[in-house]
Amino acid sequence: MVLLTRSRVHWRLPSSLWAAIVLTALVVGCEGAPQSTSSGAPPSELESQELLLDQAIEPEAPLPDDATQAPDFNTEEYDRIYENPFMAVVQEPLSTFSIDVDTASYANTRRFLTENRLPPPDAVRLEELINYFSYDYPQPTGDEPFSITTELTVAPWNPEHELLLVGLQGQQLDTEVLPPNNLVFLLDVSGSMDEPNKLPLLKAAIKLLAEQMDADDRVAIVVYAGAAGLVLEPTPGSETSQILAAIDALEAGGSTAGGAGIELAYQVAKENFLPEGINREILATDGDFIVGASSDGELVRLIEGKRDDGIFLTVLGLGTGNYQDSKMEQLANKGNGNYAYLDSLLEAKKALVTEMGGTLVAIAKDVKLQIEFNPAEVKAYRLLGYENRLLEAQDFNDDQKDAGELGAGHSVTALYELIPADSAAPVPGVDPLQYQESTVLPSDDLLTLKLRYKQPDGDTSQLVQQALQREDIWQTTPSENMQFASAVAEFGLLLRNSEYKADADYEAVFIRAAQSRGADFYGYRAEFLDLVQQADLLSR
Repeated sequence: MVLLTRSRVHWRLPSSLWAAIVLTALVVGCEGAPQSTSSGAPPSELESQELLLDQAIEPEAPLPDDATQAPDFNTEEYDRIYENPFMAVVQEPLSTFSIDVDTASYANTRRFLTENRLPPPDAVRLEELINYFSYDYPQPTGDEPFSITTELTVAPWNPEHELLLVGLQGQQLDTEVLPPNNLVFLLDVSGSMDEPNKLPLLKAAIKLLAEQMDADDRVAIVVYAGAAGLVLEPTPGSETSQILAAIDALEAGGSTAGGAGIELAYQVAKENFLPEGINREILATDGDFIVGASSDGELVRLIEGKRDDGIFLTVLGLGTGNYQDSKMEQLANKGNGNYAYLDSLLEAKKALVTEMGGTLVAIAKDVKLQIEFNPAEVKAYRLLGYENRLLEAQDFNDDQKDAGELGAGHSVTALYELIPADSAAPVPGVDPLQYQESTVLPSDDLLTLKLRYKQPDGDTSQLVQQALQREDIWQTTPSENMQFASAVAEFGLLLRNSEYKADADYEAVFIRAAQSRGADFYGYRAEFLDLVQQADLLSR
């Protein structure tokens, strides 16, 4: 960019620009511009050019105080996703990861598509797309608070591979029998929230949840902007008018002291702790922390230091332009929490009313899965998604290692793409070891599935383990669960333009999803079909 100034500098400007300047100067001259220099002598060529510049370029008036901020640029942040590669079973037989019940990526992806834009690849997290939907898994019947479903079929986008589904279904609880709530809303009311899709939407969303509370519940509201403050003392849920009045009074303004707000909200929650109830902080923000403890590391350490107090965390993201997705996902992951993105009031109703039990009530925490594949049956495997939830193999048995929570009624689905042992496809490997050998033991098992979890108030994990054989879980005609989950996964592969998408195709996604739509009481799957068509058109 060329900047015009009044200093004596010899410039070479394009003739078109000089023509525009001369024309402007002539107009100014007609209104009384001086015709000669002060000496009366004809001006030189350089002096004439400078005179024209002086006349054509008026000094800029000083900016008013409220206009000194920088222009509005898009500063949304997403962590780089390095897709899970295929792992050779001979070298890496164990796959270990934490469950993830977040749904923010799906709602955020929908926001991009409805704005007629394809989402950035790093905004698309496959596991959050898949787990946005509930599946027809059976309710648990044993001692565990969840059931486990497994299924194996041909991978739709690569017929030479197979697709393994592992599904967990959390126990459903009636809202009438939910334990009492100790909820502390931590609401961002900084200047960056002063947009229709931020604070006004948030206020409407919180009202929806507040109207579900009763006399046994306690609701408090902490806000943060330039400083943090308690605007609603812990109040019985039956005092709806008082709670709604506090929400209505919220206004946006100031910078964002996120760390101070988190500290105060945890303090209020701890002072009103319900030993037999639900103790949860609900943080709602665009994530644009700029004052106080604001670096990802500082905030994560702050959250980690509070989670052992038995207070869980829900993070609600809002807005566009400066949306800090990566920061909010980290906070939820480290705070025994879940993370949703509110792009509409309908999405707020889904997260806070329709699925209130799953959002607020944890039935298991630190839930980890570990699968050991049999190299006699599987040559290589690839976990779809969960890239930021991977664990080291030894972390599975370490009860000090944090993992995801499972909410009441939540379903969690994980998909693996498998290369069968008899496939001629090359897979990554290492040179033969010089000092040890690996021996494959004879077995008809396809894999061994292990799962560890803790009770919501427990410190010691419990182990669930089962060995599975191919013929026991193989489905020539895949179930509706598998069809729809695989359609959503294929959709994600296309949006990410994944190197593993093979023959993935939007038309195939649409057909398979339409065939497996099921009852779809709330219309979420019908909406998915619309998004598939939108993405297909935008990608052409």
